[in-house]
Parts: sequence; C-alpha cells; structure tokens
Amino acid sequence: MTAVATGDASVVTTLDNGLTLVVTPLPFARSVSASFYLRAGSRYESEESAGLSHFCEHLCFKGTARRPRPVDLSSEIDAVGGSINASTDRELTSYYAKVTPEYLERALDVLADMLRCSLYEEAEIERERGVILEELGAVEDAPDELAGVLLDGLLWPGQPLGRDIAGTPASVGTITVERLRAYYRTQYVANATVLSVAGAVEPERARELCERLVGDWEPGAPADWIRVDGPSPQASRVRLRAKETEQAHIALGMGGLSAVDPDRHALGLLSAILGEGMSSRLFVRLREELALCYDVHSAAGYLRDTGSFGVYAGVDRGRTHEALAAIVRELARIREPVEEDELARAKALVRSRIQLRLEDTRAVSARYGVLAALGLPLVTPEEAIARYEAVTAADIERVAERVVRDSALRLAVVGPFADEEPLEAALRGAG
Repeated sequence: MTAVATGDASVVTTLDNGLTLVVTPLPFARSVSASFYLRAGSRYESEESAGLSHFCEHLCFKGTARRPRPVDLSSEIDAVGGSINASTDRELTSYYAKVTPEYLERALDVLADMLRCSLYEEAEIERERGVILEELGAVEDAPDELAGVLLDGLLWPGQPLGRDIAGTPASVGTITVERLRAYYRTQYVANATVLSVAGAVEPERARELCERLVGDWEPGAPADWIRVDGPSPQASRVRLRAKETEQAHIALGMGGLSAVDPDRHALGLLSAILGEGMSSRLFVRLREELALCYDVHSAAGYLRDTGSFGVYAGVDRGRTHEALAAIVRELARIREPVEEDELARAKALVRSRIQLRLEDTRAVSARYGVLAALGLPLVTPEEAIARYEAVTAADIERVAERVVRDSALRLAVVGPFADEEPLEAALRGAG
C-alpha cells in the first residue's frame, strides 16, 4: 500500500489489490460523500452489447446476498437521512452516497456490498430489462435529449460515442444473462476502481474503512476502452428526426478537445462567452433581441482522447431556419477577437462556478474521483482557476480557429419537418 499527499490536502492511497483511494478532508463540511468510480461505460462496449454498463448499474441496486431485496439496500441509507445513487457515462460508472460523518462506515459497506456481491438473479434481470426499454422510450419523448443523441451519432458514426449510453432497444433486448454476469465479474474488480471520499473525514479513518471493506476485493483483467475515429469527410452532416413537436430542437456541434489538451481552458472560456449564462452572446442575440427561443446554450465536453463542442436551442418551429442562421453567425463571430471585458466576465463566471461547487462534498468527491479514475493529474480548484486566469484573448482566437470550423459542423434537428435538404442547404451556406 502506498500513500501520497496532494496540494489540496487530498491523500491518495493505492491498496495492494490495486484499488485507489482518494481522501479530501473539508474542515467546514457537515457531511461526507463516498464515490466509487469503475472503468466501465459505453466506451467499453461493442455495438451488440451497447448498454451493457448501464444495465449492470441498474442490477447492482437489485439485491445482494446480505441485502437480498432492493429496499434492503436503499433503506439503510434512507434511515439515516442520506442519499444514494449511481450513474453510467461513456468512460466511467459511479456509485455514490452522501451521509453525515457518523454513518460513513454504513454508506461504504452498502456501496461495497453492491459492487462486490450483487446477485444478478435472472428474474430481476428480465424485470429490469423492461425498465431500461421504457427508459430508452422516454428519450424518444424528450426531443432535446434525442437531438443530443442524434448529434453524437453524426460526430462519431458507428462508434460507441455515437450511441445512447443506455444502448438501443435491439441491444438491450438481446443482451444475455450470461453476458451481464460476465461483464460484472470482469469490470467490477479492485484494480479498475477508485474510491473518492470527501468532507468531514480524516484520511486515516477512511483508509481503515477502505482496507477493511474492500481490501480483500480481488483484482482482475478488465477490458480496455475503445479508441475513437473521427467522422470521414463523406459522413453525413445533418440528421433529422421528424416528430410533431411544438418546438424545433436544434443541436449543432463539432469535434472538440480532449481532457488533456492544453487549449481546453481557452475552449471553456470561449463556451462561456458564446452560450453560458443570460449575458452570453447566444442568449442575448437569439432570445433577447430576436425572440427566437426560450433556451439556447453552448457546452464543451472533454473525454480521454477526444471531445465535443456544441450549441442547443429549442425554437419556434416556424422560425427554425432563422434561428439556425443566427447561431451559425454567432459561431463565425466567435472566431473574431473578443473584448477584454467580455473575457473578464467569462473568467469570473468560471471562477465562481468552480468555487461554488466546493461547498458540496459530493461535487468534491466526484471531482477527484473522476480525475483519478481517468489517470489524470489531481488538479486542485486553485490550480484550475489559475489556468483559466492565464488565458488571453489571443488564446481564445486561436482555439476558435482550431475548433469552430465550418467544415466540422454537424446538425441534428428534431421537429415537424419532412425534408433534410433545407437544413443541409443552411449548413452549406455556413461553409
């Protein structure tokens, strides 16, 4: 077992079985959050097994040998006023609980039991299969989510990143019981796991609990994640899902930067200027001046080897092309030099956002857990803020020229339209 202290008073320990423990004491906190991160997600799945990681996440709440009913798991945390949940993403699956400090051992015991000893009974698997199929159906009824899924398919066609994390009805419907159990045994191993604990906790106490509850968890040989290929120049640029919706839902995006790219802080500030907040360029132009929409925003996403940058808007369906043209114009304008006062406002927004998240032990636990699980440096909030503060207007202009390229634009639209051609013409006009 090895332990290393970081600059943010976090202590990182690697157990003999390969599990990584990150402990971040927060003296002001009255709660403690524990988050397990496993190297399991949609980037680990073939097309035939799409949704496998998400399916396993659901099943870990369905009972263990010690707690055979789902309510036996949830009630232990509910009874002490805590919360417990999980989520599956592209690169990681997380299980987390937030409790008052005296119940940390209980929370860790429940989480560890779920990860190590879930039953995966066939009856529960079939019951949960139906629940997940309903969940996938709900995406079809949520046009804003659906537009995002369609855009992912344009950015990464035929690849895990281009699919819904929960899979497809076809894949979920055919994943076998044996495949689910095998994936659980393969990926849910100690050396593919990070435990991040943050809040009112001493590192020694967290380490003692970790050794006792998961120190004998066996390591294994987990599968590796699938690397990405970019879209070919011949790939489609537009995808339309015809639906009789009140609004048209526009998702316009392009490839972005990875989580280790030196320009990611400049791209983050570019996004803040363009479409984050009520004083951003997109919000002021499309909502306040043109009254085209209620919601419009931009976002940058960062993954191990790639990323994305895009804009979403829900607009009056009769003004879809006008809204699309306005968004494209703002994307072109962001390549021009930004004013220093605009850059200063973006820095203040990002700085405050980082600082406000420090008040939530779950957010702090997640911050360091994700970084450790992805093998990234445990950058402290202060270090991150300093990197944003160092970004210049010239950096913004450079990253805009690098990322916001007309030829890279991809467009997904969900709305009451029959023909993609006018949408494609709009993008060709942008190019």
